[in-house]
Amino acid sequence: MNQDNGAYSLIGYQLKRAQAALRSRMDDELRPLGLTTPQYSCLEALSHSPGASNSDLARAVFVTRQTMSALLHSLEARGLVERADRAPGGRAIPTSLTSEGQALLTEAARGSERIEQRMVATLTPSQMEALRSGLAACVEALVE
Repeated sequence: MNQDNGAYSLIGYQLKRAQAALRSRMDDELRPLGLTTPQYSCLEALSHSPGASNSDLARAVFVTRQTMSALLHSLEARGLVERADRAPGGRAIPTSLTSEGQALLTEAARGSERIEQRMVATLTPSQMEALRSGLAACVEALVE
């Protein structure tokens, strides 16, 4: 198949290929820890925003509120996160990591870092910076 023509030459197509490969590697790395990539992403988001609401976490992890609700229930059942019984004000119920959740996140993050290092191993520092800034510019162009 000639990858110089058609969809193969589109940046969006290459982004999707990179995302699919990254997701596959992440799933393989996290499976022994009993985590999915979205669950790991949720734990990571909570480590940066303790007390975040379901809606905030869903936006951070790129899933629907309904999917986030299911993720949080599964993480709560495992004792990795804790949620208040009711909202302190309004409807948003804050969520935070437990010590078990933080310990598992620390272990999972090591695997995630190894995957990222592998992904960019052939890039020079200037290529990595160009990639970061180029992707950020693409995002800004689409969300404005």
